Amino acid sequence: MRIYDIQPGDGVRPGEPVIVDRYPPATRIIHWITAICLIVLTLSGLALFHPSLFFLTDLFGGGENTRWLHPWFGVVAFLAFYGLFFRFWRSCLFVRDDLAWMLDIGEVLSGHEENAPEVGRYNPGQKLYFWAMSLMMIILLVSGLALWDQYFYPVTGFMEKRIAVVVHSVLAVLAICGVIVHVYMGLWERGTLRAMTRGWVTGGWAWKHHRKWLRELVTGGH
Repeated sequence: MRIYDIQPGDGVRPGEPVIVDRYPPATRIIHWITAICLIVLTLSGLALFHPSLFFLTDLFGGGENTRWLHPWFGVVAFLAFYGLFFRFWRSCLFVRDDLAWMLDIGEVLSGHEENAPEVGRYNPGQKLYFWAMSLMMIILLVSGLALWDQYFYPVTGFMEKRIAVVVHSVLAVLAICGVIVHVYMGLWERGTLRAMTRGWVTGGWAWKHHRKWLRELVTGGH
């Protein structure tokens, strides 16, 4: 266990059930800002992606509004995501025990995660998603700026814009798929959503899914 798995605000409160504080209000607010922006970006991006999906622009008051709202929400999403990144990147560094967990992924998928090797604040699957999104958000921002003609038209030429639109579209699809999986996993594991709505989980949830992190909280590192 690494001490940076423990974040400010983490703690254990005795009771029935035991309550484990996982995310303070500021973290939850930034998370939901990011989530809302990603939803808006998905809908507006799909509307601009293909004529058959242009009807989605009605959600934003037409094509013109969709075109100027999309990049601004992208900038906000990037800033919000990296607000979370700088808080949690150390907790998402891979350690040797992560390989054993991944080799025993069958236990996790079958609903018996307690039989898999113990993990800290985040399991290897969550870490992979974190680093993949961290890289994709940077590339999406850069490629998006190349296509934002209102402000950056003189910066890139015709070929650069063609490359940017392909890269932006492909990564956007991958990011949408990743978000769908992320949401599904949050709903699938009972008690997970509570961490991002109320900020806490039960002791039983923490013991099953993030035992090393819970042990560190209880023992104070001893």
